[in-house]
Amino acid sequence: MKKKRLLPAVVLSTAMLAGTFAPLPAEAVHTNVSTEAIAQKHGLDNGNKPMFVIEKQAEKQHASNAAAALDHLEKNTNKYKIKNPKASLLEKKTEKDELGMTHVRLQQSKNGIPVEGSEVIVHFNENNGVTAVNGEFNTVVDKAEMDTDPSITQSLALAAAKQAVKAPKKLEYQPTSELVVYPFEGDSYLAYKVNVNFMGEKPGNWFVYVNAQTNEVIDQYNALMHADGFLPAEGSGLGVLDDHRKLHVSHKNEKNREGTKFYLSDYSHNNLDGIHTYDLANQWGGTGEVHSKIGSAWKDDYDRPAVDAHYNSEKVYEYYLEEHDRNSIDGEGMAIVSKVHFGEDYNNAFWNGREMTYGDGDGEFFIPLSAGLDVAAHEMTHGVITHSGGLKYRNQSGALNEAFADIFGALVDEDDWEVGEDIMADPAKESGRTSLRSLSDPSKYPVGADYVPYGDGSGMYPSHMDEYYDLPLNLDNGGVHINSSIINHAAYLTGGQIGKEKLGQIYYRALTVYFTPDTNFSQARQALIQSAVDLYGESSEEALATEDGLNQVGITE
Repeated sequence: MKKKRLLPAVVLSTAMLAGTFAPLPAEAVHTNVSTEAIAQKHGLDNGNKPMFVIEKQAEKQHASNAAAALDHLEKNTNKYKIKNPKASLLEKKTEKDELGMTHVRLQQSKNGIPVEGSEVIVHFNENNGVTAVNGEFNTVVDKAEMDTDPSITQSLALAAAKQAVKAPKKLEYQPTSELVVYPFEGDSYLAYKVNVNFMGEKPGNWFVYVNAQTNEVIDQYNALMHADGFLPAEGSGLGVLDDHRKLHVSHKNEKNREGTKFYLSDYSHNNLDGIHTYDLANQWGGTGEVHSKIGSAWKDDYDRPAVDAHYNSEKVYEYYLEEHDRNSIDGEGMAIVSKVHFGEDYNNAFWNGREMTYGDGDGEFFIPLSAGLDVAAHEMTHGVITHSGGLKYRNQSGALNEAFADIFGALVDEDDWEVGEDIMADPAKESGRTSLRSLSDPSKYPVGADYVPYGDGSGMYPSHMDEYYDLPLNLDNGGVHINSSIINHAAYLTGGQIGKEKLGQIYYRALTVYFTPDTNFSQARQALIQSAVDLYGESSEEALATEDGLNQVGITE
């Protein structure tokens, strides 16, 4: 292999890694910034007011449904500061969990138009008593007089969005658009929220907010989280690191002169639309084809990244099913799709809102990224987040998004508290980079030089809020990778006290029951502690350990 320079890291996953590796001395621009102050700076200035009210004496309702939730909010308008709940909140989703609790998720609206990022969740116990209310309600939007009739067409907004993100002419997926009220930088806009998704050397999962009155782009960010007739069969193969893998594959009931062709499509699981692994043949785009070959033994070097992607996807699927009774990424059996051999020497893997994509690495920093079980778990967890808490991919909510992907990566790959230790190339390991991130010791790795001036001056990944990087949006989407390590370390500290299994139950419940798109670190603390209380009881070892882990990293409010 041709010797190459050790490259600075690109963004991995919704990309898993951000920044370069060599820290540079710089003067810090802040220290000891409180969780409350940072939350106030990002998001709350738009009028989105967070709430997390625990009802010590549950108010009994006649039922646990959307109507009962709205009745409760109507009776307590002073407590929740929601003036007219029945006019401003619409039912989004109602779910009953394994504890017998019911959770009604309500979307704030203005004249029937959803308010971006503003959701309120009402939680009922098994006796129809309201136990808690949390989420965000935008009081500024609620009070404002707004014209919610668009002046431009959806097609014009789509064109403006595609131009803004320099989307290629050919798109693998049709862009989607919905009309929303979008609070941004102190103002509120009627906007088309456009999602443009494409592959290429710089793939994108862009969300673009286009002013529905003027057709101007208000805001945009890349949320790339860097077959009939088939019969089930069993096969085997070798992974990138020579691991022998037993595989669930499929074939058609036909033969040609060379033999039966087998496909990396797994139809062996009930109520699942399959696990499918595609080959992109080192192209930067296109849909690719399901990886196939004559015979059911997958041992060629070219097969190995596909073998690992296929095998690891099933392992992550089994974890979520067995540990959390979750059927696939969306909880409803959606197909799990992975694509390998993306581009050439691509040092990345990502979730693009629909599927996982893995590069082969350059052999200097990464080997094929599908070799890591924790990498697969990280990417698929981004999908779980998309279909549950929906954490927005910027600032603290984005850091929570990245942290939970890392945490569940470490839970599925239960051998250690590192992420990406199996995908590092020998030259990278020789230089001291033995993993992507460390939950046990985040500060073992430096951040990129561009980020150093915004932290405490150490230039290392932070383990505590005193080391928080107050980054602008144009750097790492406001610190989604950099600051995730604070939450990572809190999880590690808690897991050391109660074990990974209980940690997973607590963090999964917080994500799926209490998180909303704009959840910040402070709200996450409340949600995590409440989840531990729900599962194990107040003052339980598990609840105390959850609180202690957060306290130790400075998330104390």
